Amino acid sequence: MSEKSAPSIAPMPNGPYLVKDLETLTNSKGSIESKPIMALCRCGSSANKPFCDGTHAQIGFSGEKEEGRTEDRYQSFTGAAITVHDNRGICAHAAKCTGGLPSVFLYGQEPWINPDGASPAEVEATIRQCPSGALSYSIEGKKGEAPESEPAIHVAKNGPYVVSGGPALVDVEQGQGASRERYTLCRCGGSKNKPFCDGSHGRIKFSDDDN
Repeated sequence: MSEKSAPSIAPMPNGPYLVKDLETLTNSKGSIESKPIMALCRCGSSANKPFCDGTHAQIGFSGEKEEGRTEDRYQSFTGAAITVHDNRGICAHAAKCTGGLPSVFLYGQEPWINPDGASPAEVEATIRQCPSGALSYSIEGKKGEAPESEPAIHVAKNGPYVVSGGPALVDVEQGQGASRERYTLCRCGGSKNKPFCDGSHGRIKFSDDDN
């Protein structure tokens, strides 16, 4: 009996995400039937979301990164008991940090992270909610590991593909310090940092119900 292949996600040039061997695909309504090979829309205009229907070719979709994006920049903020690491270049602006623990993640301020603003346990728990993997932490010099989970893609309502469980991202350079276990992929077509989400779905008012 052959071993099960590891799941993978490959952004096709100016086309969809080719997803292989992923068993768990969900959205806000629950499970979506998955297949061994799936093409998921990333141009934002498919009439069959989240699946590709070929519209990317009709609208001239480009999967390239754009000027004006937030550059890859890895920073560390050291506190008495925990160090918080951050890369704004891959942030999806889900606000799990600033909304979840505002005493540590200080919206609109510089420096915007105060590691001593809450207990290490609270900081760790909040960082684990970061869907993009932009945030991570270290305690006593040891990098915190994400809890193990089954490979999955969640199609966020009017938002990105939230990937967890570490499906391999094929032929894509990930940012410094980026999590390989979890990341967010653009599906609105508007991100300047494709294939990663940069929060543009909110700016362009992307909707699953626009077809």
